[in-house]
Amino acid sequence: MELTTEELAKVAHLARLEWNPAQAETLGKSLNMILAYMQELNELDTAGVEPTVHAVEMTNVWREDVPHDSLPHDEALSNAPERDGEYFKVPKLV
Repeated sequence: MELTTEELAKVAHLARLEWNPAQAETLGKSLNMILAYMQELNELDTAGVEPTVHAVEMTNVWREDVPHDSLPHDEALSNAPERDGEYFKVPKLV
C-alpha cells in the first residue's frame, strides 16, 4: 500500500506535524516501510498467543513496605526557613 501525497498531508495534519511538501518523498518512504512491516506482521498466525501488556513480565518490583517511626516533629521543622509554632510558614499563594 503506497501512500499518496494527499494522504501524507492528512496524516501529518492528524498527527499535528508541521507539513513540508519538500519532505514528502522521505516521509512517504518511511511510512510505506512501516506499513509494509505491519502487513508482514499481520500475516503471522497469532491465534494461540496471549496478548501482553509488557514485553518482560515483572511483578512487585518495589521494596518491601516496612513500618517505622516517622521523623520527629522538631527535627522536620529544624531546617524550615520560617515556622509558625508547629507548622511550616509559607507565602500566601492566592
